[in-house]
Amino acid sequence: QVQLVESGGGLVQPGGSLRLSCAASGSIFSTYVMGWYRQAPGKQRELVAVITIGGSTNYANSVKGRFTISRDNAKNTVYLQMNSLKPEDTAVYYCNAGSGRLSAWGQGTQVTVSS
Repeated sequence: QVQLVESGGGLVQPGGSLRLSCAASGSIFSTYVMGWYRQAPGKQRELVAVITIGGSTNYANSVKGRFTISRDNAKNTVYLQMNSLKPEDTAVYYCNAGSGRLSAWGQGTQVTVSS
């Protein structure tokens, strides 16, 4: 079963940038659709960005133009570059790997945007 480990979260000022990484192991990374989700306090988990096996991407409207998802199959890693961060981006960010009905989640990494 695939295992996912996120890293790169932290505290950043509004307007700043962070790059999240998600390292996968235990399965064939290139066969998975990869996504980033986030969950803010008191809110439901929401999809932030997704990248397909072929490299096509989709973004939530709230992050479009600011965030970029990418993948490096040779390194079994997916990234989320976050620019122009806003306080409303504060959340725990989760990496997800999907293949058909199979789905795996990382443990999450905290992103806090505050001055």
